[in-house]
Amino acid sequence: MSVTDHRSASSAQVRPPRAGRSNGQWAIDGTEPLNANEVFKAEDNGLNVRERIEQVYSVEGFDSITGDDLHGRFRWWGLYTQRRPGIDGGRTAQLETHELEDKYFMLRVRIDGGALTVEQLRVIAGISRDFGRDTADITDRQNIQLHWIAVEDVPEIWRRLEAVGLQTTEACGDTPRVILGSPLAGIAADEIIDPTPVIEEITTRFIGDPSLANLPRKFKTAITGHPSLDVVHEINDISLVGVVHPELGVGYDLWVGGGLSTSPRLAERLGVFVAPEAAADVWLGVISIFRDYGYRRLRNKARLKFLLAEWGPEKFRDVLETEYLGHRLPDGPPPPPSTGPGDHVGVHVQNDGLRYVGATPTVGRVSGAILEGLADAVERAGSDRLRLTPHQKLVVLDVPAAAVDTLVADLDALGLSTAPSPFRRSTIACTGIEFCKLAIVETKQTAATAIAELEKRLAGVELDTPISLHVNGCPNSCARIQTADIGLKGQIVTTDDGVQQPGFQVHLGGGLAGSDRLDAGLGRTVRGLKVTADGLPDYVERVVRRYLADRTIGEPFATWAHRAEEGALQ
Repeated sequence: MSVTDHRSASSAQVRPPRAGRSNGQWAIDGTEPLNANEVFKAEDNGLNVRERIEQVYSVEGFDSITGDDLHGRFRWWGLYTQRRPGIDGGRTAQLETHELEDKYFMLRVRIDGGALTVEQLRVIAGISRDFGRDTADITDRQNIQLHWIAVEDVPEIWRRLEAVGLQTTEACGDTPRVILGSPLAGIAADEIIDPTPVIEEITTRFIGDPSLANLPRKFKTAITGHPSLDVVHEINDISLVGVVHPELGVGYDLWVGGGLSTSPRLAERLGVFVAPEAAADVWLGVISIFRDYGYRRLRNKARLKFLLAEWGPEKFRDVLETEYLGHRLPDGPPPPPSTGPGDHVGVHVQNDGLRYVGATPTVGRVSGAILEGLADAVERAGSDRLRLTPHQKLVVLDVPAAAVDTLVADLDALGLSTAPSPFRRSTIACTGIEFCKLAIVETKQTAATAIAELEKRLAGVELDTPISLHVNGCPNSCARIQTADIGLKGQIVTTDDGVQQPGFQVHLGGGLAGSDRLDAGLGRTVRGLKVTADGLPDYVERVVRRYLADRTIGEPFATWAHRAEEGALQ
C-alpha cells in the first residue's frame, strides 16, 4: 500500500476505542473530537478560512471575526492576535485570551530554507513599512514576523507576497510549519548534499494539502547537508541530516521526535539511510504517522515526541516501513560531530570562489527600513540572494571578493555586524511581552541591554569560547532555553525584600550541534535561583567570571556548568 493509499484509508476509517481512556489517536480510537480544538478543526479545515478573510472579515473588520476563526483557523494562514499594550506580565495567566489580545495581528511570513531574493526582501520591507508600523523580526525558525497588521490589509499583503513567490500558508497552526534548511545549501565548499531539491519538493507537494492540515499539534521539519549541522536537528519533529553511506553514497540520516517547551525531549535517530529521491516520501510517512497515531485528547501531550517516547525508535521505524512506505529502509550511519558553529557569521569562501557573508542583527530585531537598506546593500555587492538562519542571523550569498569590504561596511551601518562580540553573536530572544499574549516578561530590549552591558564589563576578558544566552518570555521555549549555555525562562520573581518583578528562572549547560558541547544535551535548572530582569547583566557577568576562574584547560561552559556546585552557579 502506498503512503497516499494508507493516508486516505487511515483518515476515513473509524475504529472502536481501545480499553481505557481514549488518547484520540485516529488510527486506534477513531476520529471523534475530544476537546474544543479538535472540534473546530473537524467542523472546518483551517485552510478554508482564507476565503472568509478575503471576502468577509477584511471587508467588515475585526469585530466580524468568529471566535473559532480568530483564535484557531487564522493561524493556518500565519496570523495570531498580538498582545494589547499595557498589560503587565503578572496578569498573563489571570486574563482570558480576549482580554489580552489587541485588534491587530502578528503576521508570520513563511520562508522555507530561509531563502530570499532581493525582490522578495523588498516586498517584505514594503509590507512592514506600509502595514506593520515598520516592525520586523528574524526568528529562529527562519521566518520574518511583522506586527500591527489589520485584517483589512491582509488580502493586499497576500497579493504582494504571492506575486514574488512567498506565502503565509501554514506558517502557524496544527500544520507542517516552515522547513528549516541549511543557509549554505548549494554553495558551501564542504557541503555533503544540497537539501534544496527536497525542501522544494516537500513544499510544493504538501504545504497547503488539506489532508495534512489537521495534525494533533504543530509539526516542525529541519533538513541540512552541511557538516556544521546548522538546523538544530535535535529539537525538530523530523530532521534529515546529510551523511555519506559507505555503499549507497550521499543521502540523509533520519531523526524524529524532538521538541522543547515545558517537556523538552531531544530527537532520536531511527538508524535508517534515506536516499535523496526517497526523502519527500519518507517525510510524508512520518507526518502521516503523527496525524494518524498522534495523541489528540490533551494538547499538552499532542506533539510527536510523546508518541516516540511511548513507542521507541524501533517501533516507530517498523510502523513507518510496514504501514506507510511498504518497504524496508537500509541501515545508515550517523552524522559525524559538527565541524563548527552553525550560525555562519563572518566572511567565507563558497564552492565557486565567491564569498558568503554572515551578519548578526541584535536578537533578530530589524525593521522595514533595515530590510530595505539590506536589500540595497546586497544589490550594491552584486548579489541577488540571501538566507536567514535558525540562529536569528542572515547570510548574503554570491558576493565577489572585491565587494566584501563595502558590503561589510554597509551591513555595519545597518546594525548588522559581521564580526560581533561573543555575546552579540550568541544571544537570541523570543518576541516577549511586547507583542506575545503568552509572555510574562520583556525579552528583546532586556537581551539587547544585557548584551551592551556585557560588552563593556567583559571587554578586557579573553572569552575564547562563545557562551550562548537565550532569553524567553514564558515557559514555551521559543528561544530554546534548555539548549543554551545560559537559558532564561521568563516569570515573575519575588526579591529578597518581597517585591515582585519581571525576572527569569535559569537553565545552565545546554547545547546542540555546533555548540561547544561534545554532544547535544539539555541544561540543568539551578534550584532556588531566580534572576530579575534588571539584574540579568550582573548575573551573567558573575557566572562567566566564575567559569573562567574554575574551568580546566579547554573546558566548555556547558561541561563546567554540569559539574559545578550549585553555589558556584548562583
